[in-house]
Amino acid sequence: MAEYQNIFTRVQVRAPADPGVPIGGEGFFRMGGSRFSYWAGKFGDAQIGPIYLGATGVLSLVFGFLAFEIIGLNMWASVNWDPIEFVRQLPWLALEPPPPEYGLSIPPLHDGGWWLMAGFFLTVSILLWWLRTYNRAKALGMGTHLAWAFAAAIWLYLVLGFIRPLLMGSWSEAVPFGIFPHLDWTAAFSIRYGNLFYNPFHMLSIAFLYGSTLLFAMHGATVLAVSRYGGDREIDQIADRGTASERAALFWRWTMGFNATMESIHRWALWFAVLTVITGGIGILLTGTVVDNWYVWAVKHGVAPAYPDSNAAPVQDPTLMGGGQ
Repeated sequence: MAEYQNIFTRVQVRAPADPGVPIGGEGFFRMGGSRFSYWAGKFGDAQIGPIYLGATGVLSLVFGFLAFEIIGLNMWASVNWDPIEFVRQLPWLALEPPPPEYGLSIPPLHDGGWWLMAGFFLTVSILLWWLRTYNRAKALGMGTHLAWAFAAAIWLYLVLGFIRPLLMGSWSEAVPFGIFPHLDWTAAFSIRYGNLFYNPFHMLSIAFLYGSTLLFAMHGATVLAVSRYGGDREIDQIADRGTASERAALFWRWTMGFNATMESIHRWALWFAVLTVITGGIGILLTGTVVDNWYVWAVKHGVAPAYPDSNAAPVQDPTLMGGGQ
């Protein structure tokens, strides 16, 4: 008997396109109609569209486009408008924040002003998209869990690009726009403040990140493993525990001695993911404002051992010492 495996969707059921729940008071029409994609159906629902942007969605895209254009054109200008060099060097190109001498003032466009303008437009775009997420959830009668989870990620973004530079008194403390440049900034930031790995909030953030991936994998694998018993219909399993949830619970009790419920696993996953960016943001915010060197802080509080005294007598290599056997 062939084993039932469902890593990818095996059967795609097609029905007339669903336009969605009618909601009164929509200022914009749902656009794009509906179509079906075979490859989208391999991973999710095969129906594509319709989409509803609304006023906040349209404005968010406009401001996001402006930020994208400012960043992209500045990067292109940095290679003398050479399209080949632009493509070749794109991962290393950057739009840098203003130098330290400008502090929190508005610098000339060529000396960090474009970065400030792009950051403003990008921030407005993200906040408008958050508002759209919140409003759509309320209009559909949903809880606002998604909006507040998104807000946790926005918190980290604002700490890196706005709140911490404001507390440090200089826009130069912010992260540059660019692929490798922002990674270089991260490495330099860690070295400058005595190794970010000794930051306890960074430790918590990494723990929640790894925990999120573990929970996601455990939950996804468990639901797929019992989908032959209807486990993928999770709402049904929450409201009326069927053989799928019973088998899943028994499996984890056998292997760990404890099991989540079909509802609580989603609460765990939400909080682990949200706390990843909340604790990460707190750790970044404390760096340079409260703690100047995380290694020194770790030694002082017994988290890390101190380096050996460099003035002590050198340790002799036993193989070079006289005597022997």
